[in-house]
Amino acid sequence: MSRGRSDGSQKKRLVASLCAVAIFIGFLYVYQGSIFGSQNSGSPALEYGSKSLKRLGASYLGADEDAADGKQDESSSSFAQGDGEGDIVPKSYPVCDDRHSELIPCLDRHFIYQMRLKLDLSLMEHYERHCPPAERRFNCLIPPPPGYKVPIKWPQSRDEVWKANIPHTHLATEKSDQNWMIVKGEKIFFPGGGTHFHYGADKYIASIAKMLNFSKNNLNNEGRLRTVLDVGCGVASFGAYLLSSNIIAMSLAPNDVHQNQIQFALERGIPAYLGVLGTKRLPYPSRSFELAHCSRCRIDWIQRDGILLLELDRLLRPGGYFAYSSPEAYAQDEEDLRIWREMSALVGRMCWRIASKRDQTVIWQKPLTNDCYMEREPGTRPPLCQSDDDPDAVWGVNMETCITPYSEHDHRAKGSELAPWPARLTSPPPRLADLGYSNEMFEKDTELWQGRVDNYFNLLSPKMSSNTLRNVMDMKAHMGSFAAALKDKDVWVMNVVPHDGPSTLKLIYDRGLIGSTHDWCEAYSTYPRTYDLLHAWTVFSDLEKKECSAEDLLLEMDRMLRPTGFIIIRDKQHVIDFVKKYLTAMHWEAVATADSSSDSEQDSNEVVLVVQKKLWLTTESFRDTE
Repeated sequence: MSRGRSDGSQKKRLVASLCAVAIFIGFLYVYQGSIFGSQNSGSPALEYGSKSLKRLGASYLGADEDAADGKQDESSSSFAQGDGEGDIVPKSYPVCDDRHSELIPCLDRHFIYQMRLKLDLSLMEHYERHCPPAERRFNCLIPPPPGYKVPIKWPQSRDEVWKANIPHTHLATEKSDQNWMIVKGEKIFFPGGGTHFHYGADKYIASIAKMLNFSKNNLNNEGRLRTVLDVGCGVASFGAYLLSSNIIAMSLAPNDVHQNQIQFALERGIPAYLGVLGTKRLPYPSRSFELAHCSRCRIDWIQRDGILLLELDRLLRPGGYFAYSSPEAYAQDEEDLRIWREMSALVGRMCWRIASKRDQTVIWQKPLTNDCYMEREPGTRPPLCQSDDDPDAVWGVNMETCITPYSEHDHRAKGSELAPWPARLTSPPPRLADLGYSNEMFEKDTELWQGRVDNYFNLLSPKMSSNTLRNVMDMKAHMGSFAAALKDKDVWVMNVVPHDGPSTLKLIYDRGLIGSTHDWCEAYSTYPRTYDLLHAWTVFSDLEKKECSAEDLLLEMDRMLRPTGFIIIRDKQHVIDFVKKYLTAMHWEAVATADSSSDSEQDSNEVVLVVQKKLWLTTESFRDTE
């Protein structure tokens, strides 16, 4: 009997405890809602209780699974054109845990470890894209790091950034003898050094131009050399110093042991992309670059029958160069000599020739025609690619151990037929005919977007000064005319072309611009807070045709956008109405709205919405700025 009475009292205590917990959780829920709901939109910084918020993103690391799954069910948003019961719009989003302030969803090692993905580390597969499924995505706003400040403006940013924005200084110690970066007080400075150019990228660039006998030791070769791929770029000082010569580089590096090198590059205002030469083709079309560059990039070029060099070959234009600065090019120890002999034999079979070799650097040149390929002995490896291989198919496509030959037209042309820069920006690209486009279509598109961009800046003018923008992304670039219209602005544009549309990215590169292929159902390969302006022309309308979430895209755009940065959405009216419902939850402010009549397009039903991201900080960050 006494045991029974004891059991009964235990049950009563258990019930009482559960009730108390339920009441506490309910109180916490109401309190959390009140925090979000009571934000003063006019204040310069929105304060969040970063330690008290329930973060749905926590499920990503194996906790709070139910919360994340429940939220995801609601986030599969459609562009409802009414206010039905199913049209649920959150009044606020939780803030991700502070440790996720640098989250790159498709390049997150935590996800790889948690899912136990079977990846070949020797092939660099762990540095390639592995995106979480919908039910495992973060559904929260990425917080800035403690003490975050609006980035320093270009061109000053080339040489210095706020340490608080990227609080990682290990490279300054690790590369102290190479002048990558120096920490002084609240800033990090970049003196322009690199692994093989300790005394400055400008002198190194001039030395390469001199090796190639270019006039005035200028690497742009009177406008004929415009686009460069810098693999293993470090903090991208090589690309930074090319800009003054009217050369634009795609600085490429993985999120590896030097995790923040691309983050530093973008914070500085230098074009850069997170990527790796692993097993997949890089997201650029064939014949995109006049020069590829590697300065001690730590890449094993002779592995797997030279597959990585063959990827560079695919990307180089006819007559393009590969500048290689590495011990293999000059050292005399046995291992370096062995690598040099094998690499020399390989590029010889690929029909590359040495254009120049001096000191620590060798420069190879790709042939202009197919003649050398046709003269090789039968059975020579690497072989030519099959005729049905599309060298411009890149999204999720495996690299091939084969040489991409030129078409009959390109073989006869003996070159890329490109006008020198800057004329090539507005000259009809030679590969227009590949897509069935006419010169007249190209010229009309260029003129149309010049008018649209002029109107955009009229809408933005009350909120901007001359140096407000630097890093710009066109999320659906088509032929690159939006970027071309910005030619007189001191900005650079990442032109993104959807993977499932016309392969117009090759036209963009032919114009002397840069960009990448992407699928907007997934997160982009960049750090948070890296773009000042996102331009989304019918991107949401395209998404509407797919089984992926528009709400996820809004969160991704917020992740990529810098605080105080702008988004221009040009789309149908019901899409604009949809986005407007989320402004409060995203902490975006509507700057302007305009219909297509403002740019004299009588037959267009598109509407323009310009929004600005507010600067908000977590409690910890806000305290550090006081």
